[in-house]
Amino acid sequence: MPYLESHLILERCPHCRVANPNITKISNFNTNSFDSSNLRFWSVYKCNRCGGAITASSDSKDGWINEMYPNEISIDDNIPTKAKAFLTQAVDSLHAPSGAIMLAASAIDSMLKEKGLKDGKLYGRINKAAENHLITKGMAEWAHEVRLDANDERHADENAELPDGKAAKKTVDFALALAEFLFILPSKVQRGIKNATEKDE
Repeated sequence: MPYLESHLILERCPHCRVANPNITKISNFNTNSFDSSNLRFWSVYKCNRCGGAITASSDSKDGWINEMYPNEISIDDNIPTKAKAFLTQAVDSLHAPSGAIMLAASAIDSMLKEKGLKDGKLYGRINKAAENHLITKGMAEWAHEVRLDANDERHADENAELPDGKAAKKTVDFALALAEFLFILPSKVQRGIKNATEKDE
């Protein structure tokens, strides 16, 4: 984490993901707990490219940041290598909506294939994932909306409007949620079971 200074020094904006963003302080204030044991110094920043707001706090004025909202996105190592690469590139491309959507769709495609859903088109494999209870019905409905957005981009549909940042974020958010559901949570569950078993031995 960086320091609570007039400029917030980050590799990428947590909103638009542009590299080396110009993020400047627009406000600051202090908060404390009811018993005065948790004094925090807060600053509010804005990305001068996308206008996204970021709040950050430190234990001291101009000190090392302990909390930041939204935080920087990290891609978990439990996601399979190919899907992780696509997802990382999608997150880092949010400032270029068409590219982010195509990369997120590729990540979704790769994740489904990792779960054995390799036959047919993405639409059919999404249905199959819901039938096999790999994803919920709600996630399947969300996935269909995401898939159609990505399909417009891949085929350069002349009737489709160019996507904006909101459309790209929606697609990337789904890809991140799918990774959490298919790979990250099961890994956490397995670690929990292993730790509990080792304690019992």
